Amino acid sequence: MTFTTAEPAHPPLPLSYRLCGPNRSYAIGLLLCLWGILFFAALFSPPVLDDADGTHANAARQVLLSGDLVTLRVNNVRYLEKAPLPYWIAAASMRIFGINTFAVHLPQSIAVLLLALLAFHWAGEAFGPRAALYAGLAILTSAGVFLFTRVFIPDVLLSLLLALSLYCLLKSLERGARPGYSYAMWTALALAVLTKGLVAIVFLLGAAIPYLVLADEFRNWRRLRIFSGIALFLAIAAPWHILAGLRNTHGMDGHGFFWFYFINEHVLRFLGRRIPRDYNKLPGYLYWSLHLVWLFPWSLFLPLAIASAWRRRTWGRIHDLRDSLDSFAPRTTLLLAIFSALVVVFFSLSTNQEYYTFPAYLPLLVLLAASLARAEVKVQSRAPDLVEQAHLTRRWLTFAHASFTLLGFLIAAALAWGLWLSRSLPSLPNVGDLLAHRGVGDYTLSMSSLFDLTGPSFAALRLPALLALAAFAIGPAVAWGFRSRRLPSANHHVASTITVAFTSAVFLIAAHIAFARFAPMLSSHDFAHTIKRLEASGSVSPNSTVLLYGDQSYGSSMPFYLDHPLSHPVRLVDGRSSSMLFGSYFPDSQSLFLTPQQLVAQWGTGPRKILFVPLEYRDDVDRLLGARQIVLAETAGKALVTDRPLDSPARLP
Repeated sequence: MTFTTAEPAHPPLPLSYRLCGPNRSYAIGLLLCLWGILFFAALFSPPVLDDADGTHANAARQVLLSGDLVTLRVNNVRYLEKAPLPYWIAAASMRIFGINTFAVHLPQSIAVLLLALLAFHWAGEAFGPRAALYAGLAILTSAGVFLFTRVFIPDVLLSLLLALSLYCLLKSLERGARPGYSYAMWTALALAVLTKGLVAIVFLLGAAIPYLVLADEFRNWRRLRIFSGIALFLAIAAPWHILAGLRNTHGMDGHGFFWFYFINEHVLRFLGRRIPRDYNKLPGYLYWSLHLVWLFPWSLFLPLAIASAWRRRTWGRIHDLRDSLDSFAPRTTLLLAIFSALVVVFFSLSTNQEYYTFPAYLPLLVLLAASLARAEVKVQSRAPDLVEQAHLTRRWLTFAHASFTLLGFLIAAALAWGLWLSRSLPSLPNVGDLLAHRGVGDYTLSMSSLFDLTGPSFAALRLPALLALAAFAIGPAVAWGFRSRRLPSANHHVASTITVAFTSAVFLIAAHIAFARFAPMLSSHDFAHTIKRLEASGSVSPNSTVLLYGDQSYGSSMPFYLDHPLSHPVRLVDGRSSSMLFGSYFPDSQSLFLTPQQLVAQWGTGPRKILFVPLEYRDDVDRLLGARQIVLAETAGKALVTDRPLDSPARLP
């Protein structure tokens, strides 16, 4: 491993920022390898999942097939609650790579890579090459970043665009800065609005204004090119909003796009009064404490960062604070601290899902990386005036590694106990069949399905359990060993931090394998494959009417993989709810919705009916159809039934 002592091209940094580290080529190569293993390799499995993943994939598919870039639709039903940019990008990906799992999730994976490279560049410019490497590693190996990019949601793209706008804000305020930085800030903000709505403006302005006050930068406001920048922002962000409003009028209760998107999806969602009220809110103690999980393992260094910030505090003397902001490093620290605090506090007041605070991950991880790199330099230092600080810093580093090692031992012991208890149980390939009795559909938080990891299902997860056991039994102890040498060098410190990252990487690989094992339960891909196989064999007609019972989110991946023409959509029985509620009231969508009574009346008449039944509605459908249904496929409690015998003999799965 080669090291460089190059420093950022800014005013002289404090001693704690003069950090040597791996050279740039080595660091970028390491980050690219990690990204390839953790994110690119995961693009092929599991398939697109039900709920948000399938719903958003269907919206992007319809953009591709219809060519309509203004009105998002899912299964021909207007889907007006989301901004369009992620779906445009996914549609472009499908145009290139085809309508498949890889194409849907590729933009998410690329956004993670760009987020890591932005963190690497920004941390390197502010805090030096060692902090740059640590920031990139933290982005790629944090549990939350990995977990919340397994499905197609816009938050990683929003995080990338907001972080880019913050970086450009700082750069545009520098003396002699090129105009391109300010215009790049306004462009990134406009694209962020097209990614997740007006909340992007709230976050950027909510961080920028306090920063300008505290850093005494208001006098440099002209460098932001506010008037021409706002014109550029409106030129990018306004056209879609205007066209969407003009093309989508007189929906539910006479409301159109403007009321639904701006009032219902922004104001009422924040207040917890959104229609329909299908969003939950984490209890306060969980909301705050779970961030330690989403930022794991790097959150273990949070006490170190807090202790370091406390020792360098200048509270109560605003002029001292302003005097300290004469270089890029402290200005970066201030802006990222304000922004991350704003995001986390904002969603603590609003209805929330676990991943809503994703935009705060890069700021928090960059600050943690800088604190860790600074601590390592202090521990290495032999300067007489830093002896006391080095001693305190070494204690905090020891505490972090001791906690990691203890936690690793406990996790490894729990996994070993589970493997021992399941040693005599058969390893079933379909974990979903073991969990089909649980009411997964009642869950309203994104990670609720973790509660389904019960004892009997453990036997089907032996391989990922063994990988995770090995990672936690070995990795934390090795990392602590590098750090606890009597006279640790820069090589030892960097090796220790890389070991922490690799421990997390192996665990995340194990988590992905386990995630793929749950695919039959979390996705309806197999049911779409069954229908397509029966169509290909002539056992059912391609003109059969495919129906989905209940909310479309229960089987949203099935229409995606069926890939039927837009003229032959899936129809929904008792599905006027959730994301389909508002769009169902537009005249061009109403024929797609049936009541249970209409299903009974049409069952066995006209074209063949093929009905997908989620686990939650099996009893309801049995009461409605009784013996009039023929089961075509069944897995994880879900079923595919038809109203008449097959047209020609076929071996059912």
